[in-house]
Amino acid sequence: MTLSTDMLAAFVQVAEHLSVSAAAQALGVSKSVVSKRVAQLEQAVRATLFARSTRRVALTPAGEAYLDFARNALRAVADADERLRDLRQELSGQIRLTAPISWGQHVLAPLLPAFLAQHPAIEIELLLADRLMDIAYERIDLALRMSATGLPDLVATPVARLDWVVCAAPAHLARAGTPATPADLPAHPCMSYWRERSDNAWVLRHATTGDQQTVWVQGRYHANNPEAVAQAAVAGLGVALLPLYVCADDLAAGRLQRLLPDWTPVTKFGDQITAVAAPDRMRLLRNRALLDHLRQRLAPGV
Repeated sequence: MTLSTDMLAAFVQVAEHLSVSAAAQALGVSKSVVSKRVAQLEQAVRATLFARSTRRVALTPAGEAYLDFARNALRAVADADERLRDLRQELSGQIRLTAPISWGQHVLAPLLPAFLAQHPAIEIELLLADRLMDIAYERIDLALRMSATGLPDLVATPVARLDWVVCAAPAHLARAGTPATPADLPAHPCMSYWRERSDNAWVLRHATTGDQQTVWVQGRYHANNPEAVAQAAVAGLGVALLPLYVCADDLAAGRLQRLLPDWTPVTKFGDQITAVAAPDRMRLLRNRALLDHLRQRLAPGV
């Protein structure tokens, strides 16, 4: 005989109430139905689960051992049913989403129309900012960040890799030569899109050996926007350290040339985009669906 959830539910209710009558009332069926289902279960598992008398019902050792299994099985079935109900439901509601300005413009924003077309009852409010927004105070559902450190009360999950490259225009390299090692970089005017004194230290890690080198660079041009740095690099102003998503088209078109390909820049922004949210927000199906959408469509390096 095959097990059924009706059998398991009858067994669990009798075990918890130690009464067939109370179990029948809890299940909304007759006492005879409960007794029949328990008997069928005992036949299926080939064990006596209850010791019965005219006055009381008690679990046998076999019944005590089987009770946890029955409870877990019923819970698993209920969870599966709930998951299927969620999947059948039309996703709806607002997603208040924040991301860094440059990455949001280049990478995130182009991916959102397809998601909205797939889920017409969802509304997205996209807030692009380079500051760390207060997730609770500013009612943020999902924050896509280049760093997820120092967030003890939030849940963080990786969304995409964030690749960095050292590059320069062919015109600059023809004039100043091509760096062969990180130690050659200080001989070139170098540019980055942040401006603190400590940012003059570029850290590069060898992809094969893991050797890490720090070089101090100088340059006459800095900007707080990576697109501005990329434009300056294309114009031949020097060597730039940029996120790949900003300069990928320039590299493909030959306007920029990647330098030191065996070396990976290590920046204070990290090497991945992370989704950060309050635990209850991360559990919402519409938010999980958006994260799945982004992971499926993002290239290995963005």
